[in-house]
Amino acid sequence: MTQPAARIKLSVLDQTPVIHGHSVVDAIAATVELAQAADDLGYTRYWCAEHHGLRGVANPAPEVMIARLASVTKRLRVGSGGVMLPYYSPFKLAEQFLMLEALFPNRIDLGVGRAPGGDMRTARAVAKGPYDAGEHFPQQVAELAGLFGDTLADDHPYRGVLLQPAVETRPELWVLGSSEFGGLLAAQLGLRYCFAHFINAHYGHRVTQAYRERFTPGQLDKPYCSVALFVICADTDAEAEALEAGVDLRRVQMAYGMNEPIPSLDQGAQAKPQYRERELSVIAREKPRSIIGTPERVTERVLELQEQFEADEITVLTVAGSYRARLRSHELLAQAFSLRADD
Repeated sequence: MTQPAARIKLSVLDQTPVIHGHSVVDAIAATVELAQAADDLGYTRYWCAEHHGLRGVANPAPEVMIARLASVTKRLRVGSGGVMLPYYSPFKLAEQFLMLEALFPNRIDLGVGRAPGGDMRTARAVAKGPYDAGEHFPQQVAELAGLFGDTLADDHPYRGVLLQPAVETRPELWVLGSSEFGGLLAAQLGLRYCFAHFINAHYGHRVTQAYRERFTPGQLDKPYCSVALFVICADTDAEAEALEAGVDLRRVQMAYGMNEPIPSLDQGAQAKPQYRERELSVIAREKPRSIIGTPERVTERVLELQEQFEADEITVLTVAGSYRARLRSHELLAQAFSLRADD
């Protein structure tokens, strides 16, 4: 086992993956189990991601899952990573998360993003019309911040409307993104920011640098950022290689537009010898988005990125062809980074 690495905050992003051969009910049960483990292991927060119309992930309603997870954990902050804000009324979303905050004071996060979380046809079905991913997003985020902070402009149409439930504490509001757009918006509004390295593995540190340089006080007095990394940690090199084969197959399936469950370990092993030049090119192109290996290799790379991004905390996303291996990955990371549940 590797020697303990430097103490940093680690958090979890969970897409509730549906592994081939398992049901959606299995996937949800595995999310509950992982959240309880993360609570015991000393992770800082646990985020649920919103997706629609995808067979490989099973959470279209983070606000429902958050209530379940917060009810079976004790100290974790629990939240969305994220809610796809263009689908929703900021006022209604604020009330949903204030209700969660009333139920679980000082434990709720509201992370918002602008991607559809699925294909555009499904997005139109969810939105009941065109999905506008960019034009109104800044105004929506600003409205959320104004509702939580009671700072809506005097001429705002909702100024003075009673926001329920009327509780004293507020969820932490985060902007999530994989480009300069979200980082600059978070800086302008004085909000927390999380960069999705697992989506965009190139030049993200420039985004967080610009976020810090252009930050103006708002909900926060000073910038606070996290970087979200795709991480799988295994006990041995052989186990890591087997898990990586499943990740490679998933990336190939996505490149071909295949809407399938997460590949199992057996599927990954069977596909590996059959790749042609095109598939090998896809796999090579996508490699930088993942950190997969034993604790020594994983912690070294995580710390490199933490330093490069100057991140206040690291959020880990782990999608593997085995629920047991996913849980073990989080256990190994907690050990490597000397996490404690009493922090």
